[in-house]
Amino acid sequence: MSHLLYRLGRFSAGKPWLVIAIWIVAGGLVISLSGAVGQDLDDSFTVPGLDSHQAAELLTEAQSAQAGVSARVVVSPSNGETFADRPDSATALDGIGVALAELPNVVGVAPPVVSPDGEVALIQIQYRLLSELNPADLEQLEESLPVLAESSGMQVEAGGELFFAFDEPESGVGEAIGLITAVFVLLVAFGSVIAMGLPVGVALFGLALGVSSMTLVTRLIEIPAWAPQVGAMVGLGVGIDYALFLVTRHREFLADGLSVSDSVGRACATAGQAVVFAGGTVVVAILGLAVAGVPSMTGAGVATSIIVAIMVVATMTLVPAFLGLSGHWINRLSVGRRSRTQADSSIVAIQPSHRWHLWGRHVSRHAWPYAIGVTGLLLLLTAPVFALELGFPDEGTKSELTTERRAYDLVTQGFGPGANGPLLVAVDINGDDGVIEPLRAAISDDVGIVGVEVVDVNIDAGIATIVATPSTSPQDGETVETIERLRAEVLPTVLDTSAASAHVGGQTATFADVAGQVKDRLPAFIAAVVVLSFLLLMMVFRSVLVPLKAAILNLLSIGAAYGVLVAVFQWGWGLSLIGLDSTVPIVSFIPMFMFAILFGLSMDYEVFLLSRVREHFLATADSQASVIDGIAGTARVITSAALIMISVFGGFVLGSDPVTKMFGLGLATAIFVDATIVRIVLVPASMKLMGDANWWLPGWLDRILPTIDIEGEAALPPREYELNDELEPVVDVLVDAVQAPMTE
Repeated sequence: MSHLLYRLGRFSAGKPWLVIAIWIVAGGLVISLSGAVGQDLDDSFTVPGLDSHQAAELLTEAQSAQAGVSARVVVSPSNGETFADRPDSATALDGIGVALAELPNVVGVAPPVVSPDGEVALIQIQYRLLSELNPADLEQLEESLPVLAESSGMQVEAGGELFFAFDEPESGVGEAIGLITAVFVLLVAFGSVIAMGLPVGVALFGLALGVSSMTLVTRLIEIPAWAPQVGAMVGLGVGIDYALFLVTRHREFLADGLSVSDSVGRACATAGQAVVFAGGTVVVAILGLAVAGVPSMTGAGVATSIIVAIMVVATMTLVPAFLGLSGHWINRLSVGRRSRTQADSSIVAIQPSHRWHLWGRHVSRHAWPYAIGVTGLLLLLTAPVFALELGFPDEGTKSELTTERRAYDLVTQGFGPGANGPLLVAVDINGDDGVIEPLRAAISDDVGIVGVEVVDVNIDAGIATIVATPSTSPQDGETVETIERLRAEVLPTVLDTSAASAHVGGQTATFADVAGQVKDRLPAFIAAVVVLSFLLLMMVFRSVLVPLKAAILNLLSIGAAYGVLVAVFQWGWGLSLIGLDSTVPIVSFIPMFMFAILFGLSMDYEVFLLSRVREHFLATADSQASVIDGIAGTARVITSAALIMISVFGGFVLGSDPVTKMFGLGLATAIFVDATIVRIVLVPASMKLMGDANWWLPGWLDRILPTIDIEGEAALPPREYELNDELEPVVDVLVDAVQAPMTE
């Protein structure tokens, strides 16, 4: 592979305008096709085969109004009044209902229900099936709210499933701050505007292409509407990081005197091979999300993998093209103070850091204290994981500035928290219509239910719909217990001797089912990813203990990130600092998604560091010195790359959506822990303690394992050096002196 990547790099550097033109044409083609034949992203969140999905299928089969998407409008008199204090309140509520019924795709508006205290009225709106709706339906409902409030003289708010389906969180500010911080880090690391601009520009271009392609990809597999934002978060981070690795190696080769084309080719064959390896691992790990059996997670995994793959291809083609185009200008337009020698030279030498060399020696001298202390710290950060609760944030976790949160609070005030997440019980009568009333009574008697209503009985379809209101909020653990009790005890008791069957559905039950599915399959997924990474690292570094250590340390860093999420979002530690008002359960799919992304990303730093360590070990056979030299040669790049990742991921914490905040904080925390505590402290300490055993591999295993030369220089042609400008006149004189006698 190294020879192929070398040729690809030289070709891209030698014909930069052709490569850039190909990317521009490809980008224009994708954007044009997306606008012409692209398909709206999927907004469903169901899992075929689960009880909630069976309930939804029954409701759809019966053409029940409950099968569609619901919304609710909440009305409350102003200034602390009740509806009894306003003689015109009944007329006003009827007028609101009529106006709502006239909105597009509304199939029904229920009569207003006034709370017992007379302060809140709830109007349920039923829309068509999700597949028949689009974001314009939500926009029209939101635009009607201030008009209805002005005409009725009352507070009018709205929330419900329609908002979950189409409400997109505000974005832009956090991402921009993260990107600006990344630019600053690159500027400090490279000291050159051009060297800084290449990774950022290529990452942004690749990101634009990847996100634009999602509407085309969703024609093949359903991509959830939230996937592009997650993919952008990951893609932007890895895109800048991968380009950073390539540009750094290119500048090292230039500093050694290599020609521009040979330097670019070798950078692609060495650092580029590590990029392909790490990027491929990220893609494979994220595609492993399919084992969860949740279509939306599978779609999001595909979307993120495509964006990462595009970033890898852009790094291996577009970055070399720009490097070839910039030539020795890569080190010009410098910022900061440099020595006179550096200022006069077009090539900036990239030398191992003396400070990091001292740090490596310090850690080696105190290996035991650092190994024990850091491991204890990571275990302490991981401890909250045992209190992990999977669920999904309800509208009560949104900002008080949103109409959904105000509607949620009013419903809770007037009808109790459970009214924000009613359960839909779909009954397949199967000829036994006498079972409906016993079911209603049994559900009503359950300790977790405060209200039950039979809203529809379709004799022709043989399906009935019962709406049950829990006593607890949608995200409350007791609500999940109520759902499980209905399915395991209440419904089977009534239906024991009947041919009828019943299933519990609705948004709350769906989220609970997805959380349970993910929780059941998470251990197998983690085991599969760990085994895969162990085998890959064993082939690359020809060692048993190195990949075993890497797997354990990666688990510790990811576990620490999980622990921080629990402490912040579930326990509320520092919650106000990230802009949330109340605690939130950990979103069901985030732990699995985070694990896939982080385990892949940690391979970047692992490969980048250990490849240098192994290179020094093979040259010197000194285990301790090779670790110190590896740290000195890579720590600056690793910390710079980590700061970029942290900046990009941390920017998403500033968003308004709790799910985005969880992703951003979790990924930023894990990268910080992995690239600092683990990579710069625990790795050198543990490798010092293991000594030469780091590179132990049984002979029989060495013979059967395929060889992967991650640095890749062994298969490359001889180096091509470029003459220094100051030496060219001397060489010309020598050439003339040799040729003169021959011409005479």
